[in-house]
Amino acid sequence: MPFVTAETLQSNYDVIVVGSGAAGGQSAYTLTMDGAKVLMLEAGRNYSASESSMFRTPDLAPLRGADTPDKPFGFYDATVDGGWNVPGEPYVRASEDHAGRFEWWRARMLGGRTNHWGRISLRNGPYDFKPKARDGLGFDWPIGYDDVAPYYDKVELLIGVYGSNEGLENTPNSPPGCLLPPPMPLVSDHLIRQRAKKLGIPVIPGHRAVLTRPLDYKHAPARLHPGNATAQKILMEDMRSRSPCLWATPCGSGCAVRANYQSTTVHLPPALKTGNLDIITDAMVYEVTLGRDGRANGVNFVDRISGKHRHAAARVVVLAASACETVRILLNSKSAQFPQGLGNSSGKVGRYLMDTVGSAVGGQIPLLENLPPLNEDAAGGDQMYVPWWLYREQHAGKLGFARGYHIEFGGGKRMPGHNTGAGLEWLTGGSYGAKFKQDVRRYYGSFVWFSGRGEMIPNDQSFCEIDPRVKDRWGIPVLRFHWQWSEHERRQAAHMQSTFADIIDAMGGRTQHAVQSDGAKAIASGGSIIHEVGGAIMGSDPQTSVTNSWGQTWDVSNLFINDGAVFASNADKNPTLTIMALAWRASDHILGRMRRKEL
Repeated sequence: MPFVTAETLQSNYDVIVVGSGAAGGQSAYTLTMDGAKVLMLEAGRNYSASESSMFRTPDLAPLRGADTPDKPFGFYDATVDGGWNVPGEPYVRASEDHAGRFEWWRARMLGGRTNHWGRISLRNGPYDFKPKARDGLGFDWPIGYDDVAPYYDKVELLIGVYGSNEGLENTPNSPPGCLLPPPMPLVSDHLIRQRAKKLGIPVIPGHRAVLTRPLDYKHAPARLHPGNATAQKILMEDMRSRSPCLWATPCGSGCAVRANYQSTTVHLPPALKTGNLDIITDAMVYEVTLGRDGRANGVNFVDRISGKHRHAAARVVVLAASACETVRILLNSKSAQFPQGLGNSSGKVGRYLMDTVGSAVGGQIPLLENLPPLNEDAAGGDQMYVPWWLYREQHAGKLGFARGYHIEFGGGKRMPGHNTGAGLEWLTGGSYGAKFKQDVRRYYGSFVWFSGRGEMIPNDQSFCEIDPRVKDRWGIPVLRFHWQWSEHERRQAAHMQSTFADIIDAMGGRTQHAVQSDGAKAIASGGSIIHEVGGAIMGSDPQTSVTNSWGQTWDVSNLFINDGAVFASNADKNPTLTIMALAWRASDHILGRMRRKEL
């Protein structure tokens, strides 16, 4: 059986993969499709897309689907057990004020965050791998765009990403056949593009992991697995079973027709069909164990149901538990050889934690009032977006901050929810009764919102460590977070606010709230964008980094980190596509070394 228990797992595997999200799912897929025997350990419970709440409208849910402490993204969000606060699993913040506060989201379910993420899939560009070479700040990666580009190709082909090639600066094109056609823009998208163009701001089709047409199951498997007939057959059958998007239900509810990317619907089904993957859920890994030879020989974990401590053994250990959870495992893996935590001879485990810079502005557009009814559920948002467009001005030092941002935006007449008629007092003056109903109909669909997603420069004040006192319900020491934005990020957030207000004004609209010129007030708290990376950065020097360019820890040759912890910088592009590309690249490296009996 592919789903096993602590009592039925094998005595030894080729590879243990800790985590089942973007990094863990991709690692398990790549390894098993090439014949490696893999044990996947997931801290959360089992989850299947059959649990999806597709086609369930907000009026059928408690509180009309409103968010609650247990469901911060709404009742029908696919997340089943996770959130900002997980019962029995605390973490500590060194500061509670806005400037130093860090929020940590944990999914705690099979597939991890891939079940509820925004599915925005942007490639890092050449500048993003060598940022220090451009402005002298932060770190350069030990690899460049050309090293990762072939794996971006593979991931796009496998998961299905829509988008277009525009040839813009540091916004890489994809080779022919990699991208699916983008969906039609909404009415509000057309208006935003028209008015933003007058401001010199480019608006182009978004890149999201949603199928707009069937995958090319006849040709893609051979491109992804040349010379591997078994893998090609499995993938061909699996690709044929995925349906294009129905344009009828939010992606965050989960997708039973497998039109969007989730690890549980894209990576794990073919991996399980190989017969090479065993999965244990509710398995909280807390320590990597070492043999007498100083190499990793497995992991210790807690069965979250029984509370019993277990051990699993393998030739290679891959940590893919998400950046902060991977750091926690490393720091808790103490021994006489590694008293400060495993892989931490450089002292850099937990250091240079980064998140995406976030800021948002919304507004109301009279031109969008009283439009005829349209089906604007679309692809769940982000049919279009704005890539960073001021590279030259920034490089010339004209902006006052060193790194850029992209803009995500939305609007349209989506399915009404609990808040459709809420918060209109700033427009209506507080109408009620028949007039209130008229106002709701008038303003419904006339709102737009803009969110900036910008690059954070790593700094010495943003890091996590093991708290000396607090432990979780199983007795595992928890993380304590320290956080600080630099002036670069604060100025960037203020620039976002000004830009969004300019676009809304160009649309003939008005912003709902005061536009913040103070970046400290404009910027979202650390971790709140749920893009945290770093903590075990890759580099070319063992004294200043945790892994080499393959995600292989300098200190333990058969211990690899395949998630966002290895990021040496956090570009304005959402990190998930890069996480998967790096995980595929690292897994290919592992397979090659295993064949040569070097692992």
